[in-house]
Amino acid sequence: MSIPKSITRCTAVNRRNRSTACHYLVVLILSVCILQLASSTAQTQCAARDVLERQLKFKTRASEAPQRLIQSERDIATWKSITIGTFADSLKLRNAMDSMRCSVGSQAGEILARPSFITASQKTDMELALVSPTQLGFTSDRVTLADLYSRARKLGFELAPAEVGPQLRIQYFDQPVGEFLIIGMEAIMTWSGDPIILNVANGGAGLILIGQDGRAEAEIPATSRIVFARSRKLAPNTNLIDQAAAVPRE
Repeated sequence: MSIPKSITRCTAVNRRNRSTACHYLVVLILSVCILQLASSTAQTQCAARDVLERQLKFKTRASEAPQRLIQSERDIATWKSITIGTFADSLKLRNAMDSMRCSVGSQAGEILARPSFITASQKTDMELALVSPTQLGFTSDRVTLADLYSRARKLGFELAPAEVGPQLRIQYFDQPVGEFLIIGMEAIMTWSGDPIILNVANGGAGLILIGQDGRAEAEIPATSRIVFARSRKLAPNTNLIDQAAAVPRE
C-alpha cells in the first residue's frame, strides 16, 4: 500500500512548522488506511489462503459419508443450523458472496439470477440434516434424484429452499477440503431450460458454490452427502414469528 501524497506533504510541513494539527491529520489518514486493509482482509473468508489457514489451525478434514441406516429423520441429530432471509433478494446475496470471495460456478450463478430463485421474506433459522443415499437404505452404487427425494420425504425430511445453498456457502467457512455437499432442493431452470441444483463445495482452491444436473433421472453416487431440511413443527407461541418479522433485513 503506497503512502498518500497528502501524508508526505503534511509531514514536510509538520517538520518545518511543528504543526500539531498536521500531525493529527497524518495519524488519522494512516488509521483509515489500516482499517480499510483490515476490513478487506476480514471479508476474504472464502479465499484459498484463508481456507488453508483454518484447515491448519483447526485440523479439519472431509468426513466420511454416513453409513448407519436410519428409519426416520428423528434418528439423526441436526447437522447444522443456518439463517435464511437475511438478504432482500438474490442480487444482494450474490454480492455478499462476491465480497467474501466465495466463488460461484456459471450454472449456479445463472440460477441465482433467475426470477424463480427467491429469498425468504423474513429471517428464519433452519435446521439441516446431512445424509447419504446408503444411509437412507439404498444398496445400489448409484441412485436417481427422484428416488432419493421420494425416500427422504417418506422418512420425514424436506427439500431445502434454494436459498439454503448460497446461505450455507457464506455460513460454512470451515468446510473441509474435498467435501462436496449436494443441496436436496427443487431444481431451477437455467435460461436454456436445464434443471440445476446446487452443490456447496471445497475442492481445495477455495470455497465455491456450483451447479449440477437436477433432472429427476440424474444419478448420483450412493456415497454422496445430501443436505435436507428438517421438518419444522409449528410452535404454539406465534409471538416468536412476529418478532422475527420485525427484524430488519439488508
